[in-house]
Amino acid sequence: MQAAPAAANTQFGIQNALQQGGLISYSVFIILVIMSLGTFYILFTKLMQQQKIISQGRKVRSSFWNSANLREAANKLDQKSAYRAIVDDALVAQDQHGKLTDPIDQHDWMANSLARSQGAISARLGEGLAFLATVGSTAPFIGLFGTVVGIYRALIKIGASGDASITTVAGPVGEALIMTALGLVVAVPAVLAYNWLIRRNKAIQEDLAAFTNDLHGYLMSAGAVKPQMAGPAVRSSAQTRTGAAPTQPGSEPLRTGRTATGAQATPTGAMLRGLAGR
Repeated sequence: MQAAPAAANTQFGIQNALQQGGLISYSVFIILVIMSLGTFYILFTKLMQQQKIISQGRKVRSSFWNSANLREAANKLDQKSAYRAIVDDALVAQDQHGKLTDPIDQHDWMANSLARSQGAISARLGEGLAFLATVGSTAPFIGLFGTVVGIYRALIKIGASGDASITTVAGPVGEALIMTALGLVVAVPAVLAYNWLIRRNKAIQEDLAAFTNDLHGYLMSAGAVKPQMAGPAVRSSAQTRTGAAPTQPGSEPLRTGRTATGAQATPTGAMLRGLAGR
């Protein structure tokens, strides 16, 4: 009883489908396997790369801006850190600005230099994603190509034998459809991985853009402008102790009957009656 199902699986399995399809089926199968291996390799390597940059961002937020100067802050970061690369490029651009023969506004020079550095990091983050997009869009059609070839060979055998019963047709057609299933198995993980990595890259690029903007302000103000490192809990507790932010003199709205200096205001009707009496 158990030998019959095992024999059926052997007769109508993937190996038998590849043998029935010949060289084309083997080629399609090898291409799909390479695509699948490449998809998971890119997925794991990009995840490690992204997680490394996210950890570097946490380190920047915790200790970078507490340093006395920019060079000391840069030494706290890893040599291969993405944030360290932006800081080093900013310091190089600052030194190069003084050597320019034609006068160029320092603000524009630093902005372009930081944008170029950030763009290089974004380009590295996007490496390999085009392969995932290609696999996700082409793998189903590659599998469909193997299916079409398999069905074509099955129909030729059916026509040569002259037997078109369901028993004769089911096996070859089912074997051919295996290629379509393999194409979908390869394409779906590639699409999911592409969308997930794109979303994580977007969050990382937003953090890099915020850091670049803060670094630009720090350089243009000679260190006077830098982000506050106090956390939300510290700020909320400070606001609770003070009650509210102090208001500047004269910024408080005028109350009825009072002037900005606090003196009693004369009503408009009384002023008119006084003038008429005169």
